[in-house]
Amino acid sequence: MKYFILLFSLVIVACGKTNAVAEETGNEYDPKAHYTKKEVTISMRDGVKLHATIYAPKDSSKTYPILLKRTPYSSRPYGPDEFATIIGPNETLMKEGNIVVIEDVRGRWNSEGTYDNMRAYIPNKKEGEVDEASDTYDTIDWLINNVENNNGRVGVWGISYPGFYATYSLLDPHPALKAVSPQAPIGDFFFDDFHHNGAYLLSYWRVTALFGHMKTEPTTAPWYTFPDLGTKDQYQFFLDAGPLSNLDTYYKEDNFFWQQLKEHSSYDDFWKKRGIIQHLKDIKPATMIVGGWFDAEDLYGPLETYGNIEAQSTGNYNTIVMGPWSHGDWARNKKRQAIGNVYFGDDISKFYQEKIETTFFNHFLKGAGDGTTKLPEAYMFDTGSKQWRTFENWPPKNLTTKNYSLQQNQHLGELATREYSFFEFESDPKKPVPYSEDIKMVFTPRKFMTDDQRFAARRPDVLVFETDILEEPITLAGDIMAKLKVSTTGTDADWVVKLIDVYPSDHLDYEETQEYLKMGNYHQMVRSEVMRGRFRNDFSKPEPFVPNLETDVQVKLQDVLHTFKRGHKIQIQIQSTWFPYIDLNPQTFVDNIFYAKEEDFKKQTHRVYNSSQIEFTVLEQ
Repeated sequence: MKYFILLFSLVIVACGKTNAVAEETGNEYDPKAHYTKKEVTISMRDGVKLHATIYAPKDSSKTYPILLKRTPYSSRPYGPDEFATIIGPNETLMKEGNIVVIEDVRGRWNSEGTYDNMRAYIPNKKEGEVDEASDTYDTIDWLINNVENNNGRVGVWGISYPGFYATYSLLDPHPALKAVSPQAPIGDFFFDDFHHNGAYLLSYWRVTALFGHMKTEPTTAPWYTFPDLGTKDQYQFFLDAGPLSNLDTYYKEDNFFWQQLKEHSSYDDFWKKRGIIQHLKDIKPATMIVGGWFDAEDLYGPLETYGNIEAQSTGNYNTIVMGPWSHGDWARNKKRQAIGNVYFGDDISKFYQEKIETTFFNHFLKGAGDGTTKLPEAYMFDTGSKQWRTFENWPPKNLTTKNYSLQQNQHLGELATREYSFFEFESDPKKPVPYSEDIKMVFTPRKFMTDDQRFAARRPDVLVFETDILEEPITLAGDIMAKLKVSTTGTDADWVVKLIDVYPSDHLDYEETQEYLKMGNYHQMVRSEVMRGRFRNDFSKPEPFVPNLETDVQVKLQDVLHTFKRGHKIQIQIQSTWFPYIDLNPQTFVDNIFYAKEEDFKKQTHRVYNSSQIEFTVLEQ
């Protein structure tokens, strides 16, 4: 039960809505003094009743817009006199006055119905068919017609999974829906949260309990428990556990999501129909997509959500905000914004909440609603120069593509060498490269996104390439493509590429710097990604490698906006294990890694050829 308490609090903290968050942020605003609370049930078109909590300003002398969040994580606390400490997107919006509604989605907590992870959208629904779009429409319709003192305008927001439901509200939207802010939204479960390019995120395994156990009736208490693993050493636990099939000890057939993960190990129709980004066409409500540059859970989602709306819709107001945050940090108000050992500045989340988020919702829900918000198309934080920058487009138009090659003596340079050579390392599944030096059990690996990578650079199974000390700053903006030429003595392999900012040797420490570290020569991870080699050509059709045959593998690293300062170096690390952030590849091709046997896991030698290139998009100054 102790793991339930830990994990559930982490999940809700990610949504910025618990007493724990208030304690962390120093929030002294008391919603109970200014709001009334009412719990209602709202009937959907198929008769299923959903539970919703309505917080309305006590001052009834004027009308207010409705801010709606739909969540699978509970609209708790339940009971007419029990108030959440933080009830809306931010404190400013609460002080100004808005009607806030938090709804338990279908099949979760105090709502009726059957739950379905990333429920598939149904275009052109027939009579009797429902999805999250129809549930959102029916909810808004009921609220507009039944909640007193509403001004007829609705906004939707949510972080993480609630961000997915916020995105869903854009499909077949209710006419009253005017503004939507999907924040760290899940875009596709094969590329967010549980998978990255086909590699299973083992760090997420424990949260399968949260999503995989079905309840039988509405409830205000948890109906699931998390496995007690009996250790705080996550690396050693999973290493001792061995193949994924051994984890069946903890999750049986009653955990439907664990069964789905095992049965659908490639990007088949099961996953494809649950993706939402492909449906973001002809969007009408105004949108503001929010994400964190150091979000280990949902970085793909916000970037792809914004990009697909931008590409497939015309005339709608569509903007993006990316800050120096981990998952959900923008909903908190810590004075010093830091990720792990790296400090980025003061009051960054406060600035976002007061100057960006509040401006967006007020304009479309209380103001003219004509799009003249005076906000830029893209409000992006440069994580190297540590300042906000604004752009008329994202990615920016003034970019130059530069290709860097992998050279002898661990050099990363713009000028390719003519000799044909390679760099090789032995990858042993029994001694995988850790994703972090920290010994702990963690659900959301927040700090590792900026962690010092010196420990990895010093391992023989990690290739390192870096530039000379930079004489002039260079700003990378947009995605990064690692165009690798590789081979392996085995028939399968993962390829992990990390972009690293190497600090000068005299760099000063921060307050947040761990005691055993120094920021001099710090190897800050800026971006990283994995490609499960079997999916190098098609995520739907896994295929083995031919042993020792040079093969193309491309690894797309999600967008960055990072200035490598004068005196710093740009470094690339390449490896094949990243444990236990992702699961172990047997390095022997099997049809489904979830069913791999102990004997399938073999030590192999991998090669990366110097004809490989790292493609950067550089911002012209």
